[in-house]
Amino acid sequence: MTSEEIKIEVLEMGKKARAASHGLAKLSTDEKNAILHAMADGLMAAEATILEENAKDIAAAEENGLTSAMIDRLKLDPESLAAVATGIRDVANLHDPVGELLKEWSRPNGLRIQKRRVPIGVIGIIFESRPNVTADAAVLCFKTGNATILRGGKEAIHSNRAIADALQAGGAKAGLPDASVQLIPFTERESVQHMAEMDKYLDLIIPRGGAGLIEAVVSMARMPVIKHYDGICHVFIDKNADLEMGVNVAMNSKIQKPSVCNALETLLIHRDVAEEFSPRIAEVLMAKNVELRGDETFQKLAGIDGVVPATEEDWKTEYLDYILAVKVVDDIDAAINHINTYGSKHSDCIITEDEVAAVQFMNEIDSSVVFWNASTRFNDGAEFGFGAEIGISTDKLHARGPMALEELTSYKYLAFGTGQLK
Repeated sequence: MTSEEIKIEVLEMGKKARAASHGLAKLSTDEKNAILHAMADGLMAAEATILEENAKDIAAAEENGLTSAMIDRLKLDPESLAAVATGIRDVANLHDPVGELLKEWSRPNGLRIQKRRVPIGVIGIIFESRPNVTADAAVLCFKTGNATILRGGKEAIHSNRAIADALQAGGAKAGLPDASVQLIPFTERESVQHMAEMDKYLDLIIPRGGAGLIEAVVSMARMPVIKHYDGICHVFIDKNADLEMGVNVAMNSKIQKPSVCNALETLLIHRDVAEEFSPRIAEVLMAKNVELRGDETFQKLAGIDGVVPATEEDWKTEYLDYILAVKVVDDIDAAINHINTYGSKHSDCIITEDEVAAVQFMNEIDSSVVFWNASTRFNDGAEFGFGAEIGISTDKLHARGPMALEELTSYKYLAFGTGQLK
């Protein structure tokens, strides 16, 4: 397709989405929940087709030499697809924030004012690799009365098309307005540019992916952008840490699922416990085939062959793989400074029994979620009780951390008068 043909098609999708958003705003909570259950039914009815299309993406990924971590992100099977359907039904059971009264007050002249939650309108979501995002994004946007235009990466194009078609077809049986869930069906990069310039129809754009994608969207976008940036996540082992807990939390944060944004990428160890902790963590991580890239002190203290010398680049790298950077720091202030310098404002954790140290760390670390004695893997909408999520925002406005239903709404003021004049 030519760039002009892509532009025309994307603009047409925008027009349809804007029309759909008006219909979505009229739906009651009961109507939306019935449609969500129908969407889940549609997904399961199309299981064979979706898995067949997913197999095409997996085959292409293997042929193109994608990493095992990337292929893991792509892969669907009956169990994971059933989990997606269950997630859709879970969203139906969640509280609907649309219409919620946030605040109400009266002025001296008798004017009564309300502040109520409303849908944002039309949301564009650009993402890479993970086909489950197609469903998560679509149903969360729908629950909050928003139409959605999705643009997935070329790695998952067959899976994404099949999932989006199944959701729209299933939902239509229960009254889902046409074009409520649309997926851009081609992978040319120009489609991203045309989405970003489509401020007449898109109210918000959310890019999820690598730094290159996000920076490109931010530079082109004519509408607000909420970034879901790198997850350069840290765990700091304080001098007053329970070291056994430290080993367990670091292990879980790193290897439970290394290909996701809330996985551990840099481990910081207080110098006072480094001699005892370093060999313990090195042994268990390397036994799990984790490549360790350590500073000079950690290399000496690890007591095990194979620790790679860390470079400056390692402190600012999101590996999404079985690789971990490790550094020994002098004190908690050095740990905080390192994280605020190299981190991505995503997920960071302190392991300590010292409440004063924990409070300092939690107050001074500038990240969307800061943990005390818990795995970074808990920075997740489902784990927070939000249901499925759009992603983890590393921005500060208007949403930060796990983005779920409330974060997909705006608000407006309703003013009730009795003929007041200014």
